[in-house]
Amino acid sequence: MTDRGNAGEVFAAFLKLGLTSFGGPIAHLGYFRDELVVRRRWLDDHAYADLVALCQFLPGPASSQVGFALGMMRAGWLGALAAFVAFTLPSALILLVFALTATAIAGPAGGGALHGLKIVAVAIVAQAVWGMVRNLCPDRERAAIAVLAVAILAFVPGAFSMVGAIVLGAVIGLALGRGARKTVDSHLSLPVSRGVAVGAIVTFFVLLVLLPLLAGQSQGLAVFDSFYRAGALVFGGGHVVLPLLDAEVVQSGWVTPDAFLAGYGAAQAVPGPLFTFAAYLGAVLGPEPNGVIGSGLALLAIFLPGFLLLVGVLPFWNRFRTMATAQSLVQGANAAVVGVLGAALYSPVFVTAVTDPPDFALALAGFVALTAWNVPPWIVVGLEHRTRMRNR
Repeated sequence: MTDRGNAGEVFAAFLKLGLTSFGGPIAHLGYFRDELVVRRRWLDDHAYADLVALCQFLPGPASSQVGFALGMMRAGWLGALAAFVAFTLPSALILLVFALTATAIAGPAGGGALHGLKIVAVAIVAQAVWGMVRNLCPDRERAAIAVLAVAILAFVPGAFSMVGAIVLGAVIGLALGRGARKTVDSHLSLPVSRGVAVGAIVTFFVLLVLLPLLAGQSQGLAVFDSFYRAGALVFGGGHVVLPLLDAEVVQSGWVTPDAFLAGYGAAQAVPGPLFTFAAYLGAVLGPEPNGVIGSGLALLAIFLPGFLLLVGVLPFWNRFRTMATAQSLVQGANAAVVGVLGAALYSPVFVTAVTDPPDFALALAGFVALTAWNVPPWIVVGLEHRTRMRNR
């Protein structure tokens, strides 16, 4: 790694990435490597791969966690904050503006645009499920874990059932024992002491347990609890936040299914992390706090658990990731996550968006464009909108 920089340099680099990084977390990691490893030479490929492995292992938004850690490596804690704000701000502001103006859209054009965004969501979630099945369920046992998770949610829907399905998947993965001990090629070096790490882990679990107990005291605490819990349980990729947020804000009646899917579709057309979908949801909540305040509260709550876990694991990661039991647990949990997202693909995504054969044809065309032709999601959003307008 080169000499340390400053927070201003980090902010400028990540603002560029926040304005140009389309395509989801895996694409973001490619943009990061090109900008920070190849062009700016902030670190080498071995250190970068080590960091990506850590953030893929943890719950939370992987690309944002990688960015947070890269900012910390470059300019300490101020650099970490600068990286997070710069990478998150562009998409959060765009989605906030969309949330504040979407209700003013009227007429056939506006209605068609919003319905088109819901159809895009079908294609994108189907693509995510397809890719995760291939990567995370490569054998019959893990495929069975995914099906078991779908069955659990089919008969006992809700956020707690999702947690139960993921925990059960992890236990089955541990019993299967498919993990293997790994060697470490490089070591991460970040300014996090063991004391700070332990404090972050304790804070993570205290909030996870305490917030549900305090949620009844005020609507603000209830909102913070819902988005914090969703951010704390996202294993296997950013798209998994969809069913978690649906359970928290749609099933509670805070956000309508139509508004939820329209916002999720819009989130595919902007650069930056998918978790900024929370900025939209916080703004359109029925009960207060909503608007700008609700948007900021939801953003803070959904990103906080992932960053607490990242800080908490950093000093211990080089040893922990070599353990076969850790690998087995993660394999089982990830397989269950595939089932959780698969259940969400049916409800609320498919049943809310697809109302007739033309809708199904558009959703299928979007899926093929994403998977067979590798068309970026933001282009699919535009094409679906144009097609929908022509057919009205």
